[in-house]
Amino acid sequence: MAGNGEPVADPSAAPSFVHPVRPDQARLEAATAAFRMLSDATRLHILWVLAEGEADVTALVDSCHASRTAVSQHLAKLRFTGLVETRREGRHIIYRIRDGHLARLVREGLNLADHIVTGEPPHA
Repeated sequence: MAGNGEPVADPSAAPSFVHPVRPDQARLEAATAAFRMLSDATRLHILWVLAEGEADVTALVDSCHASRTAVSQHLAKLRFTGLVETRREGRHIIYRIRDGHLARLVREGLNLADHIVTGEPPHA
């Protein structure tokens, strides 16, 4: 048990897709912070690209049609908040989305947007 009475996750256990935990204040604030990072179109586009696979800054600039400066600033925010990670490959820094939950959230948000834009009926 953690100091707050919550069970501590077993680091050797396989990650789960569903976490049936009632949202407490800490979880609500963490989710709000993640949604805040998703509320910018360029950051959302960057995350969508990274949900499909790793990329360097040049590939992200090309995909997002944004300036290198803007992409770099957004990547810094995404790194600071822990939503993306990096690794070095020679002289290049390669970015990747940190968590499968985030990748699925980004994809689902854009699937919802597709319904809104095209007028396709919502799913039950």
